[in-house]
Order: sequence, then C-alpha cells, then structure tokens
Amino acid sequence: MAFLSPLIPFADANTLHLAEFAPPLVACVVYLLLYSKRARTLARERRPVATWRLISFTVGALLTTAVQLPPLDDLADKLLVAHMVQHLVIGDFASLFMVLGLTGPVLQPVLHIRFTRPIRRLASPVVALVLWAANLYAWHVPFFYQAAINHDVVHAVEHAFMLWFGALLWLALIGPLPKPQWFTGWGRLGYVILVRFTGAVLANVLIWAQSVFYPVYRSPDAARGLNPLSDQNVAGGVMMIEQIILTTLILGWLFYRFAIQDEERQSLLDLAAEQGVSLSEERAARAAEAGTAAQLRERLLAGAPGGSGTVPGSRTAPGSRTAPEPPSNGETPAS
Repeated sequence: MAFLSPLIPFADANTLHLAEFAPPLVACVVYLLLYSKRARTLARERRPVATWRLISFTVGALLTTAVQLPPLDDLADKLLVAHMVQHLVIGDFASLFMVLGLTGPVLQPVLHIRFTRPIRRLASPVVALVLWAANLYAWHVPFFYQAAINHDVVHAVEHAFMLWFGALLWLALIGPLPKPQWFTGWGRLGYVILVRFTGAVLANVLIWAQSVFYPVYRSPDAARGLNPLSDQNVAGGVMMIEQIILTTLILGWLFYRFAIQDEERQSLLDLAAEQGVSLSEERAARAAEAGTAAQLRERLLAGAPGGSGTVPGSRTAPGSRTAPEPPSNGETPAS
C-alpha cells in the first residue's frame, strides 16, 4: 500500500483501507462520467443543463468521496464525533448537492432502465422518509455501527446507503420527479419538520445517554485522553446543531420558493386571460411547481396553436382555446 501514500495527502500507508476508500473513489468517477455524458447529450439537443447544476452535482460527488479518504476517514475510525461529521456530510450535504444537479431530462434515461425504474416510486415522500429513517436508525444500532468500524467493506456500504437514502429524501422534497397532489406548501413544510424531528430524536439519545453505546471507541478515545461518553455526547450535539442549521435554511428556502411559485402561477393565469386561453389554477400551479412555467408561457404567447383537449380543472369559455400541456420535467414527451 505504500505506493498509494503520495496520492493521498497526510495518509499513512499503513492505515490505508483499500476496501473502504476504493468503492467511493470508483463510484465518484462513475457518477461524474455518466452525468457529464448525459449533460453533453442534452447540450447537443439544445436542452443544456444549467451551469450551477453541473457545479452542484460535481461538488456533491467530490464531497462524498473526500470525507471517505484519509485523514478524516482514519479519524472517523477512532472518534465517534468525526464519524458523525462524516455521516452528516455524506447523508445531508453531498446528497443535497447531487440532487440539486438533477433535472427531469438528466434523469430520463435512468427512469427507462428496468433496474433503476423504481426510483420514481422510492422517491415519493412517504416511502423516501420511511426508508431514510429506517436506514439512519439501523446503522446506529451498536452491532451495525461497530461492524462498520471493524470491517472496511461494511463501512463502505454504510456510507453508500447514507448517500443513496439521503438522495431519495431530497428527491422527494426538491427533485424533478412528479409529486403527489397533497405534497404542496403545507405538505412539504410538514415533511421537513418530520424529517428533522426524526433526526433530532436520535441526536438527543446520543446527547443525554449515560452509557457508552459503541465500546469500539473506548481504546482510541482513551489514547487521546478523551472520555468515550463525552465523545458520544458531543457527536449527538454536532448532529443536533447541524439539524437546526439545515432545517432553518430549508424552511427559509421553502418559503422563498412558495412566494416565487405563487407569483409565477398568477402571472400565467393573467397571461392566459389576456390571450383568451383557458388555463386552470391547478395547471398553472403545476407548471410553476415543475419549473415549466417558461415553456407554458411561450405556448400562451404563441396563441397555444394546436391546442389539445381541456385539462382537468379548466373551464373552457365559448371561443377560448386550451393551452397544450408542457412536458413534465420527469416525464418523456409523447411522440
């Protein structure tokens, strides 16, 4: 393993765990290659991915890999608080950045592959929340948590699950896939609160516990002059602080998004009235929600040529026309 030490700064060749850090490195390369290939295809089709999304996905992929390499990964094997930071970065922030880089057209090929097609159902709010919570609590069961520390392959699987289930959670909240009708303003607000409450329960357990849950950290903590119980309590505190900060940011973003979408919805309704085209509030809200307001606006300005049947919720006045439905971000337009 000595030949690898120049490739990873601060790494001691004797502490490198190939079975642990090789999977995230390979996964990062695969994620970035597939994403860049799809982005180039969309650019050729004149459906380019926004630059900020390209950057966001790249940052997420690199971030989830960086925290699984020395020196942080080596420290995470010896300090619970470092391991907690690792999980929070992978499960909350890296997954968020990667999901922000996704659009309907980017995901389109994935949704047509039999193996990955279930993502559409798995990313529904209720299913994603249940899977994320089950994954979070399962890995904090002492048996599994310590197995990850003692076995490199298990540790790599743990981190992969943190990323994937975290991504499902963000896909359900802000991803481009179609959302249930009930998952609007208040539905999303309740979803965020429930997610953060789920994490806060675990954080409080770690903060106030009076016994050490993970004896595997006893010796490393003692070598650093630390109390294993204090290490565990601080890890819970770090998790709680991160939950508070992230929840505050998400709620602020949600309220901002509500305001923007409401403005877009009203703008579409006003434009449709000016053009004499029938457009229901539900349909205008759906376009604002899916990010297809600009496409619908173009059709309205063009006089909605070739209008199709009445959309559910629309009432067509005599002499008025119905605007055709713009393709959803997560669906393939009919040919």
